[in-house]
Amino acid sequence: MNSAEIHPTAIVNESASIGKGVVIGPYCMVGAGVELGDNVELISHVCVAGNTRIGQDTQIYPFASVGHSPQDLKYHGEDSWLKIGARCTIRENVTINPGTQGGGMETRIGDDCLLMANSHIAHDCRVGNNVILANYVGIAGHAIIEDFVTFGGICVVRQHVHVGAHAFVGAQSMVEGDVIPYGMAVGNRARLAGLNLVGLKRRKFNREDIHALRTAYRMIFSAEGTFRERVKDAADLFDSNNLVQDVVSFLTEASGRAICMPRNGSSGD
Repeated sequence: MNSAEIHPTAIVNESASIGKGVVIGPYCMVGAGVELGDNVELISHVCVAGNTRIGQDTQIYPFASVGHSPQDLKYHGEDSWLKIGARCTIRENVTINPGTQGGGMETRIGDDCLLMANSHIAHDCRVGNNVILANYVGIAGHAIIEDFVTFGGICVVRQHVHVGAHAFVGAQSMVEGDVIPYGMAVGNRARLAGLNLVGLKRRKFNREDIHALRTAYRMIFSAEGTFRERVKDAADLFDSNNLVQDVVSFLTEASGRAICMPRNGSSGD
């Protein structure tokens, strides 16, 4: 199997595709249809099933359950997929489910993600690159999590919620509405608590761009005029600022959906 190192106690289906340099530790189970990219490591007691593709250099810790049937009563055994990117770290007791017919037949996780112990990603989710789920974070079905989103511990994200790029969700939050890019959401139920300024600075965003984003945020979530008017005003004033336009596009596309708002902000028009 391409120089793979497989412990004698592991059970690997003969139809599984195993890349070069793969390490499969004690008591792991790898089912039919599974594809493990080069240098993937299953440390021990890892179960991988179904049409699951795992990208190169990903490391999975003990007792993770990857690719087993979705926890969805509408699932009836359809031949769906789970695709996990490269260089991900999947810690102990993580569960990740494949897609369903009602959600596009695929769950997808990007590159360089960290899923800490006991976190869960449900069926038909779309998770971007460089996403961090701290311990006990649960992402319900059909959710979209864009690049560089970070979740504190013990968070829950409701079905179909969309969390924009570079957002931060504080520990013990219950997220029922979409979270704008670069936003910071906290609480049960979660409300916007400003912008993820710490994350923006750590990722070396331009100071002038951050200042423009802060000004646009105050405009959009002020109490004057309608919400739609405020979004348009911010779009017009900062028409050349990519960060502001990301937020404007997100809010425009989310028309009719629940948006995570500041505690004292307008809920829309």
